[in-house]
Formats: sequence, C-alpha cells, structure tokens
Amino acid sequence: MKYSITLASFRKIEPVEETIARLAPQGFDAVEMYGEPDEADIKGLKDALSTTGLKVCGVTGMWGRASRQGRMRKLLSADQSRVSAAEKYVEGCVRMCSELGGSVMNVCLFADDDCDDSGGSGGGGGGGNSVRDLFERTHGTIAAEEKRRVAWRALPVLSRLCSYAADNGVTLALEPLNRYSTPYCATAADALAVADRVEKLGILLDTFHMNIEEDSFEGAIAACRGRLVHTHFADNNRKMPGFAHIDFKAIVSGLQGIGYGGYVSFEPNIADKNYEHATKRGLELVKNIEKEKGRSSP
Repeated sequence: MKYSITLASFRKIEPVEETIARLAPQGFDAVEMYGEPDEADIKGLKDALSTTGLKVCGVTGMWGRASRQGRMRKLLSADQSRVSAAEKYVEGCVRMCSELGGSVMNVCLFADDDCDDSGGSGGGGGGGNSVRDLFERTHGTIAAEEKRRVAWRALPVLSRLCSYAADNGVTLALEPLNRYSTPYCATAADALAVADRVEKLGILLDTFHMNIEEDSFEGAIAACRGRLVHTHFADNNRKMPGFAHIDFKAIVSGLQGIGYGGYVSFEPNIADKNYEHATKRGLELVKNIEKEKGRSSP
C-alpha cells in the first residue's frame, strides 16, 4: 500500500506549502489536495511538491459543512441549480486533480436538508420533507429501497462526471458517510448499490464512518473487492490511528485480503501546529501493521 495525508486537515492552521515541508520527512508517499480549485495556488503548490519530492495522489472533495459552498454541492438536491453547481464543482476539481498529477477524487451524496423523497421541490408530496423529520430519520433506519430511490437520482449526473473524469485521467470514488451526514449513502452496501450502476465509478471507504455504520470492517472491505480505489484512515475520534480504539489490524488485514494496492490517505482532525508527533506516530503504526500482517501471511 501507499501512504498519503489530506491537506484539508491542515488548511485552517498554516499555509499549504508549510504543511508539505513539515510532512515530507515523515515518510508519506503523497498528499491529497483539498477540493477548492478557485482558491488553489497551483504554481506554488507544484513548487512545494517539487522541492520535497512528494506527489499528489488525488483531491478531497469539500462536501457538506467542510465548505462555505457546501449548500450548493448537493448531488441529490431537488433543486436542479444545486445539482448543476455541484456538477461544475466536481469538474473543476477533476481538472485541478489532473493538473497536479493526481488520479482520484471522492464524491459524496448530500441531499437537501428538507429532502423530499418524492423527487419534487418544496413542501408536500413524499413525506420526510422537514428538517425535523430528516433529523429524526438519521437517528433511525432508512429502508434500503428508500435509500436506493433517493440515491439513484444521482445516476445521470454521476455517469456524466465519471466520463468527464476518465477523459482527464481521474477516477471518481463514491464515499459513504455516516447517517448523520449522508443517510442515503452511509455504508459500503449503499455505495455499491449506486456504483454498480455507474460505469467507471469506484468506491472510497473511510474508517471513521465505517466505525459508525458497518457491521464488520473486513466484511465491508471484502464486499468492495474490485471496486475499492481509495481509502481514508482516521481513528474513531478523528485523530490519527492509534489515538483511540479502532481495530486497524482488522482493517489492514481486510485490505490485504482483497489485494488492495492503492493509497491509505490519513484524514485526521488537526487542531494546532503541534501535530508532527501525532502524524508520524499514526503513519508508523499503520506501516508496522502492514509489515506484520505481510510476514504472517502464508
């Protein structure tokens, strides 16, 4: 496996060039650029990467509350203007990813806060059309059929975007988030129900969200055999691996079991500039697990 870390984790505490310079000696193979193409200094980023020898593995989409523009990045919206804005956003990220030499970008299926399951806009119709109702449902269970009915609204736009990305040498990876973020695509099974119907669409699994939603780390990974193109690693408290209690041995074992050779891209929450011990320790932990598991394999 190869190792990367998301630059989005550091963007609020220091310039990206400084982050790259500090991370480069720690043993990462690459970094994952955050998806704000209108804000990116491509030349400055390329210069920083050239100096350190790090590569860009891909782009992290800034979905939901990760961006001030999150309300216009909703591929499941009943408002077509929001869907169109989200489509243009992904296209811009794909172009940036390609220019930086990256090969993957995550896509998340956010819906309107007042999502109307009937596919209409405004009130009335399909039930579940109030913020209060949606909030309550995210704490319960949404039937698989209902998930598919809502998530499949995105099939046409995802098909267009996957073709556009492929033309630019980039693979789009559908990332299931926990039910409190994207209740219509929260598990590996939910993601597969969409990805199986969109040519060239891969899957990204994130350990933080898996810890909330999946019955088994290894089972979810095995289900995505042949479709898993990227991973995000963070512990259950959103820190680097080893600072809480997720079983990363089971996760690494599952990845090795399907022959995964892509990136493990760490996605921790970083609170201040005193992060170097944590990032190095988390990276070394996972690398050591990979080595141990490799030696114990028949």
